[in-house]
Amino acid sequence: STSGIGAVEATFADAEAKNTKPFDYRQMEIGTAAPFAAAALGLGGPAFTISTACTSSAKAFAAARRLLRAQLCDAVVVGGVDTLCELTLQGFASLESTSAVRTNPMSANRRGINIGEGAAVFLMSREEGPVRFAGAGESSDAHHISAPDPQGAGGEIALRAALADAGIDARAIGYVNLHATATLKNDQMEAHLMARVFPDGVAVSGTKPLTGHTLGAAGATEAGLAWLTLARDDVALPRHLWDGQADATLPPLDFVESARYLPRGAGAQSQYVMSNSFAFGGSNVSLVLAR
Repeated sequence: STSGIGAVEATFADAEAKNTKPFDYRQMEIGTAAPFAAAALGLGGPAFTISTACTSSAKAFAAARRLLRAQLCDAVVVGGVDTLCELTLQGFASLESTSAVRTNPMSANRRGINIGEGAAVFLMSREEGPVRFAGAGESSDAHHISAPDPQGAGGEIALRAALADAGIDARAIGYVNLHATATLKNDQMEAHLMARVFPDGVAVSGTKPLTGHTLGAAGATEAGLAWLTLARDDVALPRHLWDGQADATLPPLDFVESARYLPRGAGAQSQYVMSNSFAFGGSNVSLVLAR
């Protein structure tokens, strides 16, 4: 969502001081991220960038699977990256969406997000690996340009579509990585839809206190955490870091607050994990990974 804007901001400041040409637009053109990566890695085949704000890199996984199923690619490098810049920091501050202290997801005292930056990249292929990309669900509720549908109707469609795509019901999911931005409206929406989709409960956590909200990279970053819980026996479920002050207006969720692991061994249940992403404009994505 930012591409090279940070470098351009610095160039603008330098140009103003020296009265020189400010920048080349190609430095910040969002679509160049994937072609650059393909060129750097010496890859052929389709190369394109998806930019749908905070669902960008989650949607990239669904797009990568379509390329594989259509036999257009033998393997796909897929993921997301986003970088800090003043435009993003000041923009979210203007929306009164940022917190001056560590983000506090699902708390009665939540005040907003911490902007982060990061990258997570996967190799997806048709070959069997330690973790399988089992399902994806995408929807758009178009409720508001920046606010989610208060009851999460569009998000619920995405979660149920991901479960159906994976061929499982909600009871098969052992852990859900929440979008959990710690903004008032997002957490309200997500808590309600989670209670409806998982009436019997499921282990959940919001991991943005660990990484910051990496925006376009959030879906891939959090899918990476989900991948680790499935692929490695020694990795516990990501913990939910917050002040423990539950919002009484939200349905209760089963937050991972101490060391917990997915069950192991033959016949173990809950070999599936889910990762949710929601974005401005009502873009919703849910991914399901399986051991």
